[in-house]
Amino acid sequence: MNKLIQGLSICFLLVSTLACGQNKDYLITISTRHGEIKAILFDDTPKHKDNFISLAKAGRFDSTQFHRVIQNFMVQGGDVFTKEELPAEKWPTIPAEILPNRFHRKGMIAAARQGNNINPTRASNGSQFYIVQGRTYEELELTTDFPALQKAVLQYVQLESQRPLKEEYNRLYAEQKLDSLMTLLLSKRDEIAKSLNLTLTKNYTPEQIEAYAKMGGTPHLDREYTVFGEVIAGLDVVEKIAAEPTTREVPNSPVLMQVKVERISKKKITQQYGYRYPEVK
Repeated sequence: MNKLIQGLSICFLLVSTLACGQNKDYLITISTRHGEIKAILFDDTPKHKDNFISLAKAGRFDSTQFHRVIQNFMVQGGDVFTKEELPAEKWPTIPAEILPNRFHRKGMIAAARQGNNINPTRASNGSQFYIVQGRTYEELELTTDFPALQKAVLQYVQLESQRPLKEEYNRLYAEQKLDSLMTLLLSKRDEIAKSLNLTLTKNYTPEQIEAYAKMGGTPHLDREYTVFGEVIAGLDVVEKIAAEPTTREVPNSPVLMQVKVERISKKKITQQYGYRYPEVK
């Protein structure tokens, strides 16, 4: 009987330990001279999450910089391997974890990588990450396949019936009134698609359309880079970094970072920062 009770007690402790572990998460703190950025990393991108946490725990992110900054686009940093003087050809990579439910709305954290021409598998850089700033998009602009539309327009304006459109297109282009030109093309999108029997749209979920309209982001990066985390406090710090004066996208005054991780309860993260974890089904 005593052995049975002891066995049940051990099982209870194991179950309790596992349950406690599942109810905790890593809170990421990125400290800069502009303030702190708080973030969480996603469980459904485990390779990227584990890699980031490992680098942070070892202090390897500390004294790296946000070395590439583009206003209304993103801020990029965490170049551990250059700091450690590791030759570029030896930089480790992480297999892509690109998921349809993870998209580039403002505040998302994603992994930098080399281009498709030399990196067709879209493997991520082993340390560098970027935080999305971006801008807002109207639904018509967001859902338009611009390369396809541009190609279709050049075909459409050759029709004799579209001579006025061709003249207006050429005038706006010659005057470099690109915003007006884009407005013109968007207004003609559905007409051109119907006339030439083409599809000139891209599919976005209602959630994505709402997020890009209200919060903004960089939708053209979707399905191309691994999104593996999210800023839950300190977006104002991201804005300040993005506003740094730069030379060739490098801040004139270095924006150094220190990164720490702490494991705390998900309940506390929700209470303090308002982040809602997805319900387990």
